Amino acid sequence: MTMQQHEEVTVTMAAPVDTVWSLVSDVTRIGEFSPETFEAQWLRGADGPAVGARFRGHVRRNEVGPTYWTPCTVLECEPGRVFTFGVGSSSNPVTRWGYRLTPLPERSAVEVTETFDFTAAWWAQAYWLVIGPLRRRRVRRDMLCTLERMRAVVEG
Repeated sequence: MTMQQHEEVTVTMAAPVDTVWSLVSDVTRIGEFSPETFEAQWLRGADGPAVGARFRGHVRRNEVGPTYWTPCTVLECEPGRVFTFGVGSSSNPVTRWGYRLTPLPERSAVEVTETFDFTAAWWAQAYWLVIGPLRRRRVRRDMLCTLERMRAVVEG
């Protein structure tokens, strides 16, 4: 039985949803927040978030290496609500990363959930069985770090 692996972390940010959206959907700023991805560049004429837009991320795995560029494609883009991109093949990404925004009007805040999904492909199951527990912990820690750094910016 193959199963897609899913992780998510939620942080509440005391900021307008448009401010938070501008930050989570601007891939060129990810280096300010992510422990692993230290830069990203829009590709093929893209200059902002839109379904199908391509970019590449410069990753330093686990903050120590290896270091490599990875192709990404925006899969979902609903301003003020959701921004998701796939890593790897645009038609069958190995991982999906995303941000889901839930405004909390009574608190003038936004719940920001960062998500990670690892492919359910048969070839990846052995990897996830061996490396999965360590990678899962790392992903959750890094998502929390990313969201806390973003919160410091939007609340600052």
